[in-house]
Amino acid sequence: MTIEIRVPQLPESVTDATLVGWHKKPGEAVARDENLVDLETDKVVLEVPAPVSGTLSEIKIKDGTTVTSGELLALLEEGDAPAAVEPEHVAAAAVQTAEPAETTYKLSPAVRRILDEHDLEATIVTGTGKDGRITKSDVMAYLKSHSDEDVTPGDPAPPLPGAAGPLRTEQRVPMTRLRARIAERMVQAQHAAAMLTTFNEVDLTKVISLRKRYKESFEQEHGVRLGYMSFFVKATVEALKRFPVVNASVEGNDIIYHDYFDIGIAVSSDRGLMVPLLRNVDLLSFAQIESDIAELGKKAREGTMSMEDLTGGTFTITNGGIFGSMLSTPILNPPQSAILGMHAIQQRPMVVDGEIAVRPMMYLALTYDHRIIDGKDAVQFLVSVKNSLEDPGRLLLQV
Repeated sequence: MTIEIRVPQLPESVTDATLVGWHKKPGEAVARDENLVDLETDKVVLEVPAPVSGTLSEIKIKDGTTVTSGELLALLEEGDAPAAVEPEHVAAAAVQTAEPAETTYKLSPAVRRILDEHDLEATIVTGTGKDGRITKSDVMAYLKSHSDEDVTPGDPAPPLPGAAGPLRTEQRVPMTRLRARIAERMVQAQHAAAMLTTFNEVDLTKVISLRKRYKESFEQEHGVRLGYMSFFVKATVEALKRFPVVNASVEGNDIIYHDYFDIGIAVSSDRGLMVPLLRNVDLLSFAQIESDIAELGKKAREGTMSMEDLTGGTFTITNGGIFGSMLSTPILNPPQSAILGMHAIQQRPMVVDGEIAVRPMMYLALTYDHRIIDGKDAVQFLVSVKNSLEDPGRLLLQV
């Protein structure tokens, strides 16, 4: 029986997708639920699994083609794959392909793309991720360690004999759909909103002390590590409750006030910046927040983020401090009206009770849409976040 493989129904906000690459060739056997092809949308990479076991008989759409919901991708003949003429060849092929099949299952779309670009087999790269998963950094480390043996695409060409210096090369690479979408939204934010940034600094002495005192018992009790982000998320929600316009968005000439708190956490992935959501954060405990953040980080690294993880949001937190950023002005994530930027924690001399003391300090930055948020509200919002973090007891008592 011939089975049609079609583009799955795309989310309402996504009009089309780009076919990134096939994982099977015509004539190859496929198992039920095995990934056949990757489709890249503006936000995530969708995998199209085989509905039944059989043989891929025909591919209708080539790599790099733009496709829409319901479009025919390929034909699959249901049933067992035909046996090879020579049994010993079948056995040899099974031995040779058993490990790659397992490895391919553990590859994210971004890793597969790099391997294809450099014509590498996944089996020669040692994975350091969970359960032996190969990450982008694993592939890049392999390429770097073998740079003396093989020149990879994009690397400077070696100097010719007698040449004064190395050849100057260039490589033109098209933007991925995600990168193009990020660029579009950043330009949109610059043109559509009246962005202004206000700054403050926070003394994290008490947060660090509290975390140090309870982190071991917290992890034993809840099975998740106690980080700083849960404190920031909690402090942010309390401030949003006090200043609801910071949690609002603009739609035409209307201001949409949200009575819920869906906080986007900006994370870096192999494909670029992503902003997955923590939903109804006001109802979550510290442990639930930390657990959800850990799960979203895992999805970002493995390329398994879903549209549901990325759709919506009323406010965003971005932490450039993990990369060493001292101070920055974050850009709005439309249609949201504000974004909070966290930065690196540094020991700095401060005047405390008339004396100089060394304290762990962090700069905070709030970029906001001045069309609906007045400077007074923005400044007081940031002060509220600061007060909650400098006296974490406020988060428990909600004062």
